[in-house]
Amino acid sequence: MILTVTPNPSLDRTYELPELVRGTVLRATADRVDPGGKGVNVSRAVAAAGHRTVAVAPMGGPEGALLARLLGEHGIEAAGVPVTGSTRINITLVEPDSTLTKINAAGPELSAAEAEDVLEAVRTRAAAADWIACCGSLPRGLPPQWYAELVARSHRAGTRIALDTSGPALTAALREGPDVIKPNAQELAEAVGRPLATVGDALKAAEELRARGARSVLASLGADGQLLVEASGAYFATARVETVRSNVGAGDASLAGFLTAGGQGPGALASAVAHGAAAVQLAGSLMPTPADLDRSAVVVSADVPLDRPLTEPAP
Repeated sequence: MILTVTPNPSLDRTYELPELVRGTVLRATADRVDPGGKGVNVSRAVAAAGHRTVAVAPMGGPEGALLARLLGEHGIEAAGVPVTGSTRINITLVEPDSTLTKINAAGPELSAAEAEDVLEAVRTRAAAADWIACCGSLPRGLPPQWYAELVARSHRAGTRIALDTSGPALTAALREGPDVIKPNAQELAEAVGRPLATVGDALKAAEELRARGARSVLASLGADGQLLVEASGAYFATARVETVRSNVGAGDASLAGFLTAGGQGPGALASAVAHGAAAVQLAGSLMPTPADLDRSAVVVSADVPLDRPLTEPAP
């Protein structure tokens, strides 16, 4: 079972528009609402792959009740932690050429007691989990050290934990030795304080984060592929993608693929890349099912192309 933790979940409402024009009344041609937040997306991908998952998240107001119901409709057990504030609603506007305009709300401010309630909800379920995946930014009221405390408590429960966050929350958690961290190139560059121009630069940055406490680093390098650096060595993987329709949630699908395949080694990396490649070829934030995966399109190598320039260098 994969237990996910989303400190700042959302309802993600998407409107498709014939044209985005400021200062006018616009009529959507289609709209939908999905459960959102990075940890929630990981749970959605795990469930779509046919595995059991439980989603821990603070939920408040009618929006929180709707989030719990939508999770259930996706086959996800919702472990909602009641909070005073209302769960946020994020808006995405989609134009015909697939240009996205996103409006993300701040979300509720959690009290110290509510923050502790979320930690306790994770602790009581940790023993039954193969992996805990804690993902996303921290809401107002939670200090950067909150993820570090979550990592420490998860390890005391004997459970492996993957962390997908950035900035001070990531660097503060490193000292507790998260089993996997999953930065993208920009987050990796920020964590080491220098630009990354090549895959070799990304490898050195990942090795530095391992030296600072992370046991494994699964780095998403966008269209260039993914890099896994762990105790057994370094591995690089790419996948052939025919058409990119949407990259929303692709990184979360990738983490789900990695964890459901065991969370270590080149086989898990191949699964991560297969899930991410499948996700970008689906509309919106849809998560891939086993039928969407093309593992034959994935190439994994222990020969990391150190001099290969990154398509999107991280400043």
